Amino acid sequence: MISSGLLVQADEGVSLPVVDLIDESTAAYREEPVFFGIRAHQVHNPAGKPRDVSSILGNGPFCSRTCAAAALRMKQIALDNQDRTIRRLRAQLATERRGLATLKKELEDTQVALEASHKVIPGLTEIGLSMSKKIEIMMVKKQKVRANHVECHQKFQARIHEAEDSMQAQNLLIEALVDEKDSLLQTIHGLREANNAPAPFDDDCEEEPEEEPEEEEIEDIPLGEGEIDDE
Repeated sequence: MISSGLLVQADEGVSLPVVDLIDESTAAYREEPVFFGIRAHQVHNPAGKPRDVSSILGNGPFCSRTCAAAALRMKQIALDNQDRTIRRLRAQLATERRGLATLKKELEDTQVALEASHKVIPGLTEIGLSMSKKIEIMMVKKQKVRANHVECHQKFQARIHEAEDSMQAQNLLIEALVDEKDSLLQTIHGLREANNAPAPFDDDCEEEPEEEPEEEEIEDIPLGEGEIDDE
């Protein structure tokens, strides 16, 4: 049996336990590439049966050095794989950090825009309230103007109706006066015919000249002569 405390001296001067070598060897066998469904160790072992420790290490005089070199090579490969994985993860982390920084900047810009909008909203609200008040005042004025217009229109219509009524009354009065005049003329004509007098309003009749009243001569009364009786 191989002791777990047995150390193998490699060319580089590194002492490694045999158990680690066995673990690395089995890990290497587990991580071997697959070609067309056949692993590399199955080329000489088609059945894929697990090998024992003696078959892995061998019984030659240089078995320890070979195993140590193989183990170191396997560890180097594992470290390289880990380095590549770490670099890939670091690249992903850097990409995510850049994305997070971009998102943070966008969030800050959005926050600034929101604060600015919150500052602007009260001003816009005040402007809207003042505009609504002005609109209400304008609507009230418009209603008053419309009411005044309707009232004035009604007054003018009433005046027009009154004027029409008065004109109709005057026309009726004029017609009545004309009828009365015609009746008076007929009466006068009948009386003239009864008295054998010439009909009035005849063109042959000469109009009698109107006698002008004689102007009374006013005697000039000299100043200081006579007394004026105030009675």
